[in-house]
Amino acid sequence: MRLEGKVAIVTGASKGIGESVALSLAQEGADLVLVSRSIKPDGPIVNQIEQLGRRVFVKQVDVGNRAQVFEMVDETLSKFGRVDVLFNNAGIIKPAMLWKMTEEQWDDIIRINLSGTFFCVQAVAKPMMEQKSGSIINVTSSAGLMGTIGQANYTAAKGGVYALTKSAAKELASYGIRVNTIAPMAETDMTQKIANDPKFKEKYLERIPLRRFAKPEEVGPAVVFFASDESSYITGQTLCIDGGMVMP
Repeated sequence: MRLEGKVAIVTGASKGIGESVALSLAQEGADLVLVSRSIKPDGPIVNQIEQLGRRVFVKQVDVGNRAQVFEMVDETLSKFGRVDVLFNNAGIIKPAMLWKMTEEQWDDIIRINLSGTFFCVQAVAKPMMEQKSGSIINVTSSAGLMGTIGQANYTAAKGGVYALTKSAAKELASYGIRVNTIAPMAETDMTQKIANDPKFKEKYLERIPLRRFAKPEEVGPAVVFFASDESSYITGQTLCIDGGMVMP
């Protein structure tokens, strides 16, 4: 298996893309640290990973809280002795037209989606630097690459993740750490309103050459690739998993 002996942290792991990616990583041999604000230690994903014979540690964390993030990484090191992969997936949305957007709507999105991503990268950087290896996979979106109406806060945060990834990739490359980004367009709770509204859905599908949204399980293989040694010479890159909607 491609990730045998590796330890992977997955944020936003309680559902959707995070849950699906965690399972993909476990199927390839990784031990898992599952992180979210609502994840339960006896949830179905935990049982699935354990049935694969992999070790799993569950931690409720608000990634926008730096102290909680660093505590989680310290506990990971205590339990597993290392951290090899970070899948930085936690995120929320609070849409509003920019002239109606409240300070709270702005701050909450930046805190979780951008600051939370940074805190997780910062927390794993030192142990990865000490072991001279590691792979960090951040999650941006088409909104962060080309903008979208009604989500100035989310667009700014995801654009920040895109830029942060490039800076981190340059800073950490000399330590053998790779930092890449994926930009998925998948059926999740965050896209449910679009998928369930015929008018919104049709507008989005018109922009997607493959004419459908991805399933969460279609994201896992890309993350496994970036986590594995098969991508050992790739860093600072963005892979769009969006049916051709964005072609950078």
